[in-house]
Amino acid sequence: MSRRDNPTVVVVEEGMREGMQIESADIPVDAKIELLDALSATGLRHIVVGSFVSPKWVPQMARIEEVIAGFTPREGVTYTALALNARGVERRAEHTPPLSPPDGIGRSMIHLCDVFVQRNSARSTADERTALPDIVAAAVARGVREATVAVNAAWGSNWLGTFTQEERIAALAEQRDEWAAAGVPTTGVYLGDPMSFNTPGDVAAMVAWVRDHWPEVRTVHLHLHDGRGAALTSAWAALRELGPEHTLVIDASIGGMGGCPYCGNGRATKMIPTEDLVEMLRGEGIDTGIDLDALIEAAHLAEKVVGHELYGRVSKAGPRPGPDRLYPMDMPLVETIDSAQHFRLGPGVYAGNPAPWKKPITSEARDAVEREIS
Repeated sequence: MSRRDNPTVVVVEEGMREGMQIESADIPVDAKIELLDALSATGLRHIVVGSFVSPKWVPQMARIEEVIAGFTPREGVTYTALALNARGVERRAEHTPPLSPPDGIGRSMIHLCDVFVQRNSARSTADERTALPDIVAAAVARGVREATVAVNAAWGSNWLGTFTQEERIAALAEQRDEWAAAGVPTTGVYLGDPMSFNTPGDVAAMVAWVRDHWPEVRTVHLHLHDGRGAALTSAWAALRELGPEHTLVIDASIGGMGGCPYCGNGRATKMIPTEDLVEMLRGEGIDTGIDLDALIEAAHLAEKVVGHELYGRVSKAGPRPGPDRLYPMDMPLVETIDSAQHFRLGPGVYAGNPAPWKKPITSEARDAVEREIS
């Protein structure tokens, strides 16, 4: 279904958590703090700073307390961290603030892949289902008034193959019924895809089903991995299924870095590069309030921090130039990624490149554009 009126789009930056957890454990704390501060200065409003997990199994997060103690929080930015067990929740609470307090929404999750959840959290899908009543009861005791239900490995698993929409619906409905029995309405749906099984058609169909069958759900949250190259297109397909009454939350990661060490694909799993997502949204007329130029600089900083090239495209080719940032018509040939950085570093990066034009290039159409903006 195609709609002209777009939903509100919220971009959640996962580079410091999803990205760093798959990068080297030797990255210095100071470098992580520098990147987190750079991300905070881009206009991003939601940043996940890391996770409180066992340093034995995720050594990249061993010094998360030092990162939190060292960065400079920005007013208006929500900073969160992942916690997978009671001890992690306690550690997170010790750093709130600067981490943001809980939002008061109850949450539950069922993994469709029983293999992945055991590899990732030493629990089974059956354990998750058994725990549902206690999760709901504890949330009600805290005073929650609405809930988000989640399904992870929603579209498929490297160990079990592709899952059906009926399986996704059943897992979500089971949780929704549990919350409803406790008098708590479900207002949000989270769809996670750690193993990159998403396709635009399947994602759009799932979002459309939620829209049509559960009108009380106003927020859809997508965590899509990009190991097979479809994540950004899948996010766009989801966007087209929602209207202005909805909020679409999209997780992304600076440079596209990311991946779960338990899913079998490592860094190849990747995520939607934040800079690519923001540029796409801008092209669709959706203002995120994020400074794309600052985000691109953060992407290049991220490459220095992790020590290798990342996966974003906009940081390499630049955003589509607007009327006031058109390329010079007489610029020489540009072949390398380094030379292509003229959009941010200036013409010095292509100095000396061949320019075979025998006479200056002129264009009445370009003259008209420049008259219009002057």
